[in-house]
Amino acid sequence: MTTKHTIPSDEELTAFIDGELTAEEAARIQTMVEEDESTAERLEFLARASLPFKLAFAPLLSEAPREKLETMLAAIPAQPSARPASTPAVASRRRFLGALAASLVAGIAIDRAVIGIGRSFSAKDENSEWRAVVADYISLYTPETLAGPVPGREDQAAQLASFDEKLGLSLSPEAVSLPGIDFKRALLLQYDGKALAQVAYLDPETGPMALCIVRSDAGPKAPDLESRKGMNVVYWSNGTHAFMLIGHAAADRMTAIAEGVWGKVAV
Repeated sequence: MTTKHTIPSDEELTAFIDGELTAEEAARIQTMVEEDESTAERLEFLARASLPFKLAFAPLLSEAPREKLETMLAAIPAQPSARPASTPAVASRRRFLGALAASLVAGIAIDRAVIGIGRSFSAKDENSEWRAVVADYISLYTPETLAGPVPGREDQAAQLASFDEKLGLSLSPEAVSLPGIDFKRALLLQYDGKALAQVAYLDPETGPMALCIVRSDAGPKAPDLESRKGMNVVYWSNGTHAFMLIGHAAADRMTAIAEGVWGKVAV
């Protein structure tokens, strides 16, 4: 009758490779390797997996607090073990140190990659953050938020006048009028310690829409399109201000509307 052996785990196979098993355990694994092809293949794979990672990551590994880790690990008392006398008890601690150091290396590499991505994104478009903030609160608007009559031209001009004082931007009702879309209100808000102007509209077809403006020294930029919070955003800038038009209308319609505004306020 053939004895059925339990398939060894990767941990057991690795310990077998490292000579960390008792003679009895090693004999059991050796028997499985000889009798079971899949176990033999797995053992071969794990044995080949000892690649020169330390050499590849040496520059980063030098940044890990290795001396501190070694001191901490040396203070851990060795546990009684059935392992042969030829295998030092500190082998497990060394393996743990290696794994921990590898984790630190991975952490350092990931942190640097994230920082690199962040810098790259910031360099590409330093004005993206304010648009994200605007999109967050405009996404909360509903047609009911902007319900009520359309203010007359004088009221519109009075609301827009505050933009001149805080933003150095003189806008007339005609400059911010949108074809077929109702002007509802002009508000002066604040973002990151800077004035942020918002002109809110109500599009009878798609709902709330807004034109927002902040001071910017990023330089002139022709209109571009992006999507935020399920809305389309067209943004551009001149030498002194950055603009964005955000709403639920289709991208081509938003682009056409924004180009009309751009021609009137971004010159």
